[in-house]
Amino acid sequence: MFNWFSQKRPASAAEAEQAEATAQPAKTLAAANAVKASAAQYTEPHYAFQRVRQLVLVASGKGGVGKSTTAVNMAMALQAEGLKAGILDADIYGPSIPLMLGLEQAKADSPDGKTMLPQYVGGLAVQSIGFLISPDKATVWRGPMASQALLQLIHETQWPELDILIVDMPPGTGDIQLTLSQKLAVTGAVIVTTPQDVALSDAQKAITMFGQVQIPVLGLVENMSYYQCSACGHQEAIFGTDGGKRLAERYQLPVLAQLPLHSRVRQCADQGVPLLLSDDPADDALCLPYLQMAQQLMQQLAALPANQSTPEIVFTDD
Repeated sequence: MFNWFSQKRPASAAEAEQAEATAQPAKTLAAANAVKASAAQYTEPHYAFQRVRQLVLVASGKGGVGKSTTAVNMAMALQAEGLKAGILDADIYGPSIPLMLGLEQAKADSPDGKTMLPQYVGGLAVQSIGFLISPDKATVWRGPMASQALLQLIHETQWPELDILIVDMPPGTGDIQLTLSQKLAVTGAVIVTTPQDVALSDAQKAITMFGQVQIPVLGLVENMSYYQCSACGHQEAIFGTDGGKRLAERYQLPVLAQLPLHSRVRQCADQGVPLLLSDDPADDALCLPYLQMAQQLMQQLAALPANQSTPEIVFTDD
């Protein structure tokens, strides 16, 4: 089992570099063996994770479509609509949620040396691998090791009672996606794409992947639907028109939102202040599509059949 809290920090940078060079091979082997040995105990949710009523994955087929920005603002909008919400940064290799929420310097806090407390921003519960590793360090782990580390991160967090936990997934359709789909009672998934064909092609793969693992796709978010000038308000469809809408129609999915490409959305993310927590009155109009997206998602969740079970993934030779 990984012990996130047992690492001793050398006194100087030079000592740190020497210690890291000396210990890395042994640490990597030990961590890999520990993951294999402890994998079985994470097949059932930790007691604290049972306090989460609904688990929604925010996914995309490719990077660069604004998935993490959408996930953060979605979680904030759900909370603004009255839900107890949280967000989990599941991108082990490139965690960006700490930066977007102003938590880049935050470190994991453990009351007992075994479990972790989430961070909070505006009442939103937040957990990320970024709280456990240095921002300038690369996570050089193979897929199964990253997947099990993420499961341990989820189960060893003392989550509060939540109506919904938004999971910002890594891009693609790999090990982490399959592991979370199989090991957790996922309520559904939201696909984020841009209108351009190259993004739509990968978004289609994400939709079919969730179909294969029997996780309902709750809807599609078309991000960067149009560029909106902050000076004059002029709108221009830089990445094409209604590509996400056509993809949603093909798979009979609802379009939860068509979000603009606007400089303030980017600025808020870079500054670590979520758009919905901005105190600038000029941002109120930009918040509206995210609030509408949250309302649409809540409607889709309410329409789901009760007592959904976690799917069992079966691999065939076909």
